Amino acid sequence: MSLKAQITEDMKTAMRAKDSARLGTIRLLQAAMKQKEVDERIELDDAAIIAIVDKLIKQRKDSIAAFETANRADLADVEKAEMEVLKVYLPERMGEAEITAAVQAIVAELGASGPGDMGKVMGAVKTQLAGKADMGLVSAAVKAALTQ
Repeated sequence: MSLKAQITEDMKTAMRAKDSARLGTIRLLQAAMKQKEVDERIELDDAAIIAIVDKLIKQRKDSIAAFETANRADLADVEKAEMEVLKVYLPERMGEAEITAAVQAIVAELGASGPGDMGKVMGAVKTQLAGKADMGLVSAAVKAALTQ
């Protein structure tokens, strides 16, 4: 079953269960997916859907940080709940050790030597690790590998 079909089925299940919080989050995801399809006139594949989910999770993390800074725990809790619903649609993530090993292999393959090569390395890393790893951790691993 494709990820898109899975999301639709989960929406139907949430409707039947009258789980309004989960339903609202899934509808937000579907709206973002539909917007991307309409804007770019494409049919989304699983990789594109994962990228959208990643973006929505990053937005939730930013909102949580802002709400916690403003002492709005009630709003932060809503964002955390939405983030947990969205995480279900992400594939298993790589650990820090796996990310570091993959980045070092790509750096060696490209022959990158210093911080000036970061753009070239990040381009290669993004294509290989997109959807499999947290890009914040990947960026930190690339910086560490290029400053050694």
